[in-house]
Amino acid sequence: MAEKNLFSLIPKVDEILEKDEIIELLNNIPRKIVLDSIRSEIENLREQIKAGKMKQEDICLANDIIHLKVIERAREKYSFNLKRVVNGTGIVIHTNLGRSLINKEIMENVSEIATNYSNLEYNLETGKRGSRYSHLEDIISEITGAEAAMVVNNNAAAVILVLSTIAKEKEIIVSRGELIEIGGAFRIPDVMRQSGASLVEVGTTNKTHLWDYEDAINEETGAFFKVHTSNYRIMGFSSNVDSSELHSLKEKYNIPLIEDLGSGVLIDLSKYGIEYEPTVQDSIKSGVDIVTFSGDKLLGGPQVGIIVGKAEYIEKMKKNPFTRAFRVDKFTISALEATLRYYSDKGVAEKEIPTLQMLTIPIEKLEEKASKLEKMLADKIDEGKVKIEIKDDYSEVGGGSLPLEKLPTKCLVFTLEESTQKFESYLRKFKTPIIARLYREQLYLDVRTIREDEFSIVVDGIVFAINNLKGAN
Repeated sequence: MAEKNLFSLIPKVDEILEKDEIIELLNNIPRKIVLDSIRSEIENLREQIKAGKMKQEDICLANDIIHLKVIERAREKYSFNLKRVVNGTGIVIHTNLGRSLINKEIMENVSEIATNYSNLEYNLETGKRGSRYSHLEDIISEITGAEAAMVVNNNAAAVILVLSTIAKEKEIIVSRGELIEIGGAFRIPDVMRQSGASLVEVGTTNKTHLWDYEDAINEETGAFFKVHTSNYRIMGFSSNVDSSELHSLKEKYNIPLIEDLGSGVLIDLSKYGIEYEPTVQDSIKSGVDIVTFSGDKLLGGPQVGIIVGKAEYIEKMKKNPFTRAFRVDKFTISALEATLRYYSDKGVAEKEIPTLQMLTIPIEKLEEKASKLEKMLADKIDEGKVKIEIKDDYSEVGGGSLPLEKLPTKCLVFTLEESTQKFESYLRKFKTPIIARLYREQLYLDVRTIREDEFSIVVDGIVFAINNLKGAN
């Protein structure tokens, strides 16, 4: 059939709009998006005819499913860019996937605040303007043992605020081995520079002594600054000065001592076989004047930077112009307060905060989860195409926390006849994307970071990926 006649076989826009499935689609997706999707699919058919890739029978087959292509395209156009995914990587605090999860009880509290007016900056007792920091200060101080506390939008902001308040236009003494870089190429020296403070490096990369700090003190010294190297470790011939040792110099010379803990753990997790990480409470007890840490790492809450310590310094920070730029909103305050309430009982925190629950889950429970998911998949999948087995492996903490920690775990490992890379890409294209990891031509799903209420999503996603592989062949 001539090319001109082939074009006449392409359905018109009105014909596609009359399909029952498209009529139903219009109840949920704006008409303009549906029309744009129809025109895009029609134009795609035209281009294929022009390229000589379509015969009469091909167009007839394409016409039978063009409404399905329209539905898929329209839904993709109308979907949110930021969307839920299933984390099958085994990295608990996965920065690229949103770090710590917030449980549903906490989100109910956030929803209550978000959908109604609140006393964000209103004092209910006096009937006058209040402070947004008052909702969190008491509970943070009680948990950490600090005199006072405040919260900003992330830990980098917390460090800038602290340094610009305490040591602007002064020198800050830091060990060379603690000049870390965090994700996205943000470096401690750069953060310090933005605060208006001058960096004074002491010691060497692998060794810093107490006398290194003392030798660097002069009339321009504004603070000692300790940075916990939470995202890497120096091994072998090395030593550093901890905050309790620096306390003696702080007292002798009346110089403030600041510590950036980074991850900000509030519970000692070593009882679960996890490497000891200095707690915020330990830093306060050791005499540190100001401690900063993240809320969405080992603490298990929303993204914030938390500042705790001496009240005289916290009050000055509240008056710093940076505070307005770095302040947190009502959603964050609500989520953080609800998260912190769990810490009134450490056992409750470990059970109810998803990050802590995933980090401390027993290997026996992981074995049960893996077996359950494997059985669900076996009922749906032809093993001739895909081989599934449970293997021992290791999870990671993630988020720049505990870099050497390897958590024994259980993984479902998929071996395929077809391309494993294509299989993995189809999992990412599923309506609820499933993020896995590839290793030596096999695909791994770590059940540590997959909740049981997500198992049905995983099964449907695996079936979707396998069906697409068959279609591609």
